[in-house]
Amino acid sequence: MTSLRVHLGVLGLALLTGFTTPTAASAAPEAPTPTVEEQRLDRAAPQEILRRSGFDAVAPRLARALDAARSYGAARRAVTGEGSRLWQRAVDRAQGRGGAGGDLSRDDDRPLYWARLGMTREVRTWEPGFGLTEGQRAALLDELERTSRGQNAIGYPHGKGLKRILLTGFDPFTLDRDIRISNPSGATALALDGTVIETADGPARIETAVFPVRWRDFTGGTSQAFGTGGGTVERTLRPYLPKVDLFTTVSQGRAGRFDIERTNGAWRGGFGDNDNIGRTETVPVTDPASQPQWTTTTLPYRAIVAADTGRFPVYDNTGVTEIPAGGTEPVVRPDGPTPGSTARAGGGGDYLSNEIAYRATLLRDRLGLRDTLPGGHVHTPVLQFGAGNTTEVTDPEFVRNRLDIITQVRTILTVAAEGS
Repeated sequence: MTSLRVHLGVLGLALLTGFTTPTAASAAPEAPTPTVEEQRLDRAAPQEILRRSGFDAVAPRLARALDAARSYGAARRAVTGEGSRLWQRAVDRAQGRGGAGGDLSRDDDRPLYWARLGMTREVRTWEPGFGLTEGQRAALLDELERTSRGQNAIGYPHGKGLKRILLTGFDPFTLDRDIRISNPSGATALALDGTVIETADGPARIETAVFPVRWRDFTGGTSQAFGTGGGTVERTLRPYLPKVDLFTTVSQGRAGRFDIERTNGAWRGGFGDNDNIGRTETVPVTDPASQPQWTTTTLPYRAIVAADTGRFPVYDNTGVTEIPAGGTEPVVRPDGPTPGSTARAGGGGDYLSNEIAYRATLLRDRLGLRDTLPGGHVHTPVLQFGAGNTTEVTDPEFVRNRLDIITQVRTILTVAAEGS
């Protein structure tokens, strides 16, 4: 995510009911409508990306499976199978297995993003021939999100001598600014999932997952889709943090540089998410009475910054924005927060990049792993198109930049695993 206000909001769904008169029957319920995010799917660039990768067949295949379903159980099996297949297909494509499906570069994360939206739109607007409750539809959408993002496919081999690394990425975002946008953190997740890197301390296995750019998913709470105990970040990471040797959340940050974010803040700054919804509030978590304003990285940032990891410079970013104790106005602090201050932006801003870093490191601390588990946030450079390209969905410089970012993240992980 960018530092302009690094991730965002809670989506409210309002049900409109029709009026009835003594001579008229009650109006039929309105058919479900696609979300703002799903509605972008019909534009030219997403359709080209799907066509040039072969992922244009994904949503129609799910639609056929849903049409054949005669029960909620059958529909859930179809959603689980197709969602898992999409994630594995995207990983295989990124890692050179199987056919490319078209001429779009294999390292591209966008086919996964747009194909998933096609699938969620099918589930959201599906009108089955049997009764389907609102809660059941929400559960189908939740299952599709989790399976197609690799969130329930994380797994490490048994045995000793193999370090375990967990990495997360994000969907593309700010798509109303440029519908062609790719997110190098998502591309990195696809490229590295299930791979092994060699470190001075031996091999390390990387497992990955991708997260949405939507405030509501991060909030979670007590909805039927999420259960209790936090949102999608906590639900995905909680089973694995006690078992891994290193974790890093990754997102897109500033142009031309990597940042290792030293401090994360408990504040949402209001920038709109992929559904064009913003939230301005303290990051909502369970047990807010014990919630800290700040969390910190435990990644070996000094070793990472000192190493030659690639063509982009890497910085130890210590800046935050706070309201000092006893104050009322935000103040920028280049060297981190002061005692008793209230967060207004972490090093990674006040968007969902900062929030995933805050949530992951707070979960680390609440699990009692603060002193034993290295973890934190890495911001990649902004992924830029070649000079003069304002319309094409890809170009050689765009691909080169993404590949270089992926390679450098892999090297950063190697250094981090050796330095922890």
